[in-house]
Amino acid sequence: MNKAKTLKRKLGNPKPFLRVAWDTKDIPNQVSINPNLKWKDINWKKVEKYVFKLQKLIYRASSRGELRKMRKYQKLLTKSYYARLLAVRRVTQDNQGKKTAGIDGIKNLPPMQRLNLVDLLKSRYLKASPTRRVWIPKPGKDEKRPLGIPTMYDRALQALVKLGIEPEWEARFESNSYGLFRWSTHDAVEAIYSSIKQRPKYVLDADISKCFDRINHDALLRKVGQTPYRRLIKQWLKSGVFDNKQFHPPLWLPSREMNRHPFTIHTNYYY
Repeated sequence: MNKAKTLKRKLGNPKPFLRVAWDTKDIPNQVSINPNLKWKDINWKKVEKYVFKLQKLIYRASSRGELRKMRKYQKLLTKSYYARLLAVRRVTQDNQGKKTAGIDGIKNLPPMQRLNLVDLLKSRYLKASPTRRVWIPKPGKDEKRPLGIPTMYDRALQALVKLGIEPEWEARFESNSYGLFRWSTHDAVEAIYSSIKQRPKYVLDADISKCFDRINHDALLRKVGQTPYRRLIKQWLKSGVFDNKQFHPPLWLPSREMNRHPFTIHTNYYY
């Protein structure tokens, strides 16, 4: 049984789930892992408050260099039911790509299947699936840019990992970076205005051709370090892509081969 069929079987009983949008009503039944829980009755303010509290603890531990404590909080967040709820909500409701399917063909999850996906994230026994590559036309140009679409399960798991890894790295960023815990969007706008109001400046927009096709996986994993998410990140890096129904394994070049196959950087200047 391939990964797509396995995911469908785990998200719900095979018969009702073979039709992806089999139910659009929030009615508990035997397919749900918790028949007494309705998706619409979840207190999302409480969920976001609890997850943000854990993220704040991760951020503080990372900024103080307390790695052991930070890893402990990250593991706690990954196992948290609230964090899994929030991750599933972001990929099945908030994300604009919720109606786009990966290689598993799953999209538009109804409420009961969202709860099943929350429970499935707890086991994490499925390996990363290849992404489905689609080509998006560039505005005003004849060329197209590739876009990788993971499966719904991988999207939810990536959102869960992002909740735990984002505060860790934000604490290590430069002082002029703005994110989850560092100032706000208005502060970033004010900083940009203060730097350009005295005299005109150029803005450089760089596009590195085949960056992720040739990036060194080992170098990335060394940068990540011994994080609880290392195994998952390694799987995603090596999962490969499906393009025109053909599987393409991930390509990356060791550092010694970079000189023979350099990146191509396309730049645009804005005045």
